[in-house]
Amino acid sequence: MSAGRIDLEALGIALGEGAHAFTAVRDVNAVIEPGEFVCVLGPSGCGKSTLLAALAGHVAANAGRAMLDGKPIGAPHPERGMVFQQHTLLPWRKTLDNVAFGLKMRGVSKRERHRRAQALLDRVGLGAFADRYPEQLSGGMQQRAEIARAMLNEPRVLLMDEPFGALDAQTRAMMQALLLDVWSEHRPTVVFVTHDIDEALFLADRILVMSQSPGTVLEELRVPFARPRERDLVTEPAFVALKRRCLALLRHPQAGASVTSSDAPARIDITRSVYS
Repeated sequence: MSAGRIDLEALGIALGEGAHAFTAVRDVNAVIEPGEFVCVLGPSGCGKSTLLAALAGHVAANAGRAMLDGKPIGAPHPERGMVFQQHTLLPWRKTLDNVAFGLKMRGVSKRERHRRAQALLDRVGLGAFADRYPEQLSGGMQQRAEIARAMLNEPRVLLMDEPFGALDAQTRAMMQALLLDVWSEHRPTVVFVTHDIDEALFLADRILVMSQSPGTVLEELRVPFARPRERDLVTEPAFVALKRRCLALLRHPQAGASVTSSDAPARIDITRSVYS
């Protein structure tokens, strides 16, 4: 399936009811091109996950609109795959059947869905674990199975909500590389939520930096680094400069206010984001 184009036009999202109602996201405008890998970066509680939920069709906008190829996004749909921070694999199904579950719901024969699921498990390094249950897999393996399940449905848009946030640093780096590898082959549009600056800079074509709650887009940053990307990229001056810009934006208290170079810290630990 071809990748989808996302348009966000003055999008606003309110959560809660009555006296407990509050605005989580306000006046978000953005265009995400087909096949583009976009990271949404911001501090905890800024509305990143709420924005992603609206793209998935789980949360309705109360202002503006979110569209996929010019059509308003309503209910959830298989063309928009979702990967969460914690896996949602069915504990009573083996890995092969978990990955193939979406194809089962679409009426694909058992033989064909197992063939396709096994091929993708081989692709992500889980071919020998097809008969294991989720509890028998490590955290990194569970997330690999989760990504394989999402990709097997050939989504036009892949929505990812801090999928590597619970992993250790080494596993996280491996999963980032794996994700880029699989994405480059299938090329869906990806919207990836994170609060980790290094992760955003390593993965994205473009970064949407969000303000504190209520979340809005402070700035769009294009990431100019060629693909495929190597880990030593984090030591490059251009990487450090973009990281300084992200840090300055995230530290600024006023949404939409100007940020100057003086707002950036004088020294930066380039091996770890302060928002990790």
